[in-house]
Amino acid sequence: MNETGEPRHQQLARNVGELLAELRVAQAGVQILFGFLLAVAFTELFRDASGFEKVLYLVTVLFTASATALLTAPAAWHRLLFREGRRTEILRVGNRMVVAGLACLAVAITLTVSLIGKVVFGVAAMVVLAVVVGGIFTLLWFVVPRLLRTRPLE
Repeated sequence: MNETGEPRHQQLARNVGELLAELRVAQAGVQILFGFLLAVAFTELFRDASGFEKVLYLVTVLFTASATALLTAPAAWHRLLFREGRRTEILRVGNRMVVAGLACLAVAITLTVSLIGKVVFGVAAMVVLAVVVGGIFTLLWFVVPRLLRTRPLE
């Protein structure tokens, strides 16, 4: 039993359920972004894009695909391993995968916004947007939780 009186197996089941519920939220964003990016490659405007824009686009697609793989892995593992009593491993490794997947998603969104800025307004807008959007994700997703972790519980 843990400090709340909950049996370990119940806590693990609840934690896995919470992890999978959190992934549903992230998955929606990844799916929308991936669909948008896949459609872009088949537009007339894309054919006229510069080599740099096409490389940036491909890197963005790769980060989005990586985010998809990382964020869906814990659900696949749960489906394949849950009857084998592997919830502890699913949670331990799955948590790392989710954090890596969120980082890839943040990079993919930042690159997508930056690429749009480059196409619409030029290099200066691309750089400004990369710094602003990347900074927002870094602050909200990674810095604030780290700061909260160091604060004592009230």
